Amino acid sequence: MASLSESILVKVSELNCVDTLTLSSLLNEDHQKVIGAVKSIQILGDILSVESIATKLWELTEEGKEVSVNGSHEALIFNAVPADGIKQADLMSSVPNAKVGFSKAMSKGWIVLDKSNGMVTRKVEKISDEVQEHLKCILSKEDDKIPANLKQEYKKRKLLQEITVKSFNISKGSQFSLTLSKPETDLTPEMIATGDWKTKTFKPYNLNALGVPPSSGYLHPLLKVRTEFRQIFFEMGFTEMPTNNYVESSFWNFDSLFQPQQHPARDAHDTFFLLEPKKSEKFPADYLERVKAVHSKGGYGSQGYRYSWNIEEAQKNLLRTHTTAVSARMLYNLAQGDGFKPVKYFSIDRVFRNETLDATHLAEFHQVEGLIADFDLTLGDLIGVLYEFFKKLGITKLNFKPAYNPYTEPSMEIFCYHEGLGKWIEVGNSGMFRPEMLLPMGLPEKVNVIAWGLSLERPTMIKYGYNNIRDLVGPKVDLQMVHDNGLCRLDK
Repeated sequence: MASLSESILVKVSELNCVDTLTLSSLLNEDHQKVIGAVKSIQILGDILSVESIATKLWELTEEGKEVSVNGSHEALIFNAVPADGIKQADLMSSVPNAKVGFSKAMSKGWIVLDKSNGMVTRKVEKISDEVQEHLKCILSKEDDKIPANLKQEYKKRKLLQEITVKSFNISKGSQFSLTLSKPETDLTPEMIATGDWKTKTFKPYNLNALGVPPSSGYLHPLLKVRTEFRQIFFEMGFTEMPTNNYVESSFWNFDSLFQPQQHPARDAHDTFFLLEPKKSEKFPADYLERVKAVHSKGGYGSQGYRYSWNIEEAQKNLLRTHTTAVSARMLYNLAQGDGFKPVKYFSIDRVFRNETLDATHLAEFHQVEGLIADFDLTLGDLIGVLYEFFKKLGITKLNFKPAYNPYTEPSMEIFCYHEGLGKWIEVGNSGMFRPEMLLPMGLPEKVNVIAWGLSLERPTMIKYGYNNIRDLVGPKVDLQMVHDNGLCRLDK
């Protein structure tokens, strides 16, 4: 049995030109199936020449279909009138669509109404239901027998509707054939070796076809958590500090923070020092001298560290070990302005430390830092801000433990109670910047600065359930994880 496509080719060969509506009738197939088969033939090459056409046709409405079976409204009215007549009220209640039928029957002279007694009687003995006959012609595709004016009248009566049917005129193409062969999609080594490619038909490239959309635009979990942290800082009225310089001098990274040059953190085992450029040369000269003095001799109520401060040590370039170096620059610039104004600063960016890599430590990670500078701030202010900050992170159970930092006094480690682990875990560090750090910058004596910091990776690991930081950051990260992980919403 020939396929529909082959049957279409045979008919085109016989008729030379034919439209799909005619084909549908000749082949006794649904019109849409015929169109689908024609389009599938087109894909194989210029076998058929196809031209789109639009044909207007008449078809019956649902009401028109009822009339074609049961008769017109006026005919039903006439048939409901007995030989001796009927009251108009009784007639109108006995026939559907009586109002239209009564009006049409009266206008055609089939019935007459005696207004004196309300009786309706027949005016003729029999009728011919032309409306029903015309609608039957529509069903049998013989609508050319119906005058155009009557078609429009039936349309107004909502018995007919005009529709537009899209079809195609089909004729032979330049590659017309009664047999179909699927074109090759690939040129294989075997075709080249045997020479078969010379007799093969190849499917042309469709350069307008859309390719597979590249997989892109997915945010890493760290970026999602970072966005949440930034939003919290902005809600609390903080301004973001510029943190685009990963390379810092030892002066800004250590010395300006009152961290002694003999401190273990300044050793090559803990810090990445640069070979090129190895040193920085430009520093605020007067500020540098004040920092040197407070380190070597003391001042501002402090005895200092009492050692010989070395400018060459301060000049060494390194990958910043904390974003507090940025805080130092910002506070120094704040002190150089005309009159002090209270500020709230924050930053979230990368820092680098020469640490042993394990499941919870990397040589490169992100530090979240916040600070507030204002007159007469106290440790109580710091604790209050920390409670508010961590509350927005969904952490309400906090504990504080005294700690030591070279540039903060007093200093506190921040612990929160982890419900899942059932124990207290360290989440950050905090303190009040020392006078030995602030006063050499030129800040007023009564200005205090409270600050705190934490890593970005630890809360991200907790939020997304990672036990090994190398599954979150680094060359072994599963990129599908970035695609699949959900949105971050901290439990505020």
